[in-house]
Amino acid sequence: MSRGPSRPPAGRVGSLFLVMILAFVMLAGRLFQLQLRDAPAYAALARDQRVRTVALPATRGAIYDREGSELALSLPAAAVFANPTLIRDPAGAAVVLARALDRPRRELEEALARDTTFTYLARRVDPAVARKVEALDIDGVGFLDESRRSYPGGELASQVVGFVGLDGEGLAGLELQYEEALSGRPGEMIVEQDPLGNPIPQGETHRTPPVPGADLVLTIDRDLQFYAQRALARAVKRNGAKGGTVIVMDPSSGDVLAMASSPWFDANRVGTADPATLRNRALTDVYEPGSVNKVITVSAALEEGLVDLSEEFHIPDNLRVGPKVFHDAHPHPPVAMTLGDILAQSSNVGSIKVAKRVGKHELDRYLRRFGFGRRTGIGFPGESVGILPTPDEWWATGMGTIPIGQGVAVTAQQIADVYATVANGGVWVQPRLVRGRVDATGTFHQEAPPARRRVITAETARTVTSMLAYAVEVGTGTEAQIPGYWVAGKTGTARKPLEGGGGYGDQYVASFVGFAPAQQPRLVVAAVLDEPDTVYGSVAAAPLFRDVARFSLAKLRVPTSTRPPAPPSTRSP
Repeated sequence: MSRGPSRPPAGRVGSLFLVMILAFVMLAGRLFQLQLRDAPAYAALARDQRVRTVALPATRGAIYDREGSELALSLPAAAVFANPTLIRDPAGAAVVLARALDRPRRELEEALARDTTFTYLARRVDPAVARKVEALDIDGVGFLDESRRSYPGGELASQVVGFVGLDGEGLAGLELQYEEALSGRPGEMIVEQDPLGNPIPQGETHRTPPVPGADLVLTIDRDLQFYAQRALARAVKRNGAKGGTVIVMDPSSGDVLAMASSPWFDANRVGTADPATLRNRALTDVYEPGSVNKVITVSAALEEGLVDLSEEFHIPDNLRVGPKVFHDAHPHPPVAMTLGDILAQSSNVGSIKVAKRVGKHELDRYLRRFGFGRRTGIGFPGESVGILPTPDEWWATGMGTIPIGQGVAVTAQQIADVYATVANGGVWVQPRLVRGRVDATGTFHQEAPPARRRVITAETARTVTSMLAYAVEVGTGTEAQIPGYWVAGKTGTARKPLEGGGGYGDQYVASFVGFAPAQQPRLVVAAVLDEPDTVYGSVAAAPLFRDVARFSLAKLRVPTSTRPPAPPSTRSP
């Protein structure tokens, strides 16, 4: 009798069924994990592998002088990029691209061999160069529109305007100070590609256009800036100076019409420039002003009513203050001098005597009211506050050094502001380099009005002006005279302190700061020469002042002026 097929034991069937259930549960769990819990992460990963975002730089705003002449602008350019996965012969492509782009072959070959679908080969190239590369017809090489910075004037106002870096961001000067306004807002281009970098038909493509930056309109006058630089270069050479600075400004508005520091650089060739020439020394470097500082000492004495204009001081040619003996510039027998004579003849001894009557705390207060020891607020990166010790920090010789402009340090702009304050009837006006901005719609937006504060009364300012005009007429500033105009100003000759301290060396800073016409001032000019062989401000700097001021008055069509009144009780002819 045959037996039928045997049946598997019930336990084995149950085990198999249980294994199948567990497998289904695990599979379902994995599907749940992949399709629900981790789905967003995998979707994002997949999107990242096929979607490429390329930044589209905005066109940088231009920089104009006050009359609309271009000082900096952005020209059309192209970025050359490659998709290395599409380059069949990196070495061969690098050879021909190196010739077209004028770049090292090895760098290009390394870029073309990278494991990526996008790499830059060159940035901000001339459109003509881009067309040469395009004519090579190399698969995997493409182009993006961008811009490159150009400075039509080259060296003109380069230390004021500044420059940009490789990526187009401001690195110095107003290019840095106004980076946010000039740079605009970048856009982006989103494209969908396959693993080889080819565009996916009907794939995701999106372009957000960039917003161009605003244009800046400066207070600088291109013609005055050009002439100031040329005159400064001549003066530096004529006097054998190490360098120098010239500032031209409108005392009533605070507008800086020209600002130059020699030596300067070509903004189109920053990479080859001496780093020492890149900074705007009119605002970043300080020096001891010397006798041009005496105008503050005299103003303080007049404002506080401490000196009568007819009073005569007994002035020897030397005076001891603490452990040091101070001398006038030239030996002379004791002489009687009024306040006007002291300023006109630039007497150190007379100035110290006047300062002692003012007192160190009151003198310090006026130095600060005129703007020493603080930034001018002109809005420039790296501007120095200068050096102004508090009265408690003055040395025993402080009442001798500080009234005559030693023992303090200022920028050329700070001392120009002092004379602008006197020229403006005693009201300090915050200097400025920018008049306003032009937005993407072409609308001009005026900068906020400059800050103002009264420093001395109009009466004191008029009296000091007459003294400064007297100093140019018969005093130390005769070389600053301009035919047809009455000039008010003051010479300065200051010894330079030794590096690291320990006294003064044998080098000098010569300066002349003044304004014209004296009766109705239209401009202030500060002329400073660093280490001139000719030493004295009257010899080195006053002619530079005269040269720049004469051209500026003609350019601005300022009418000739009448003679200002002589200061009372002076030995005026």
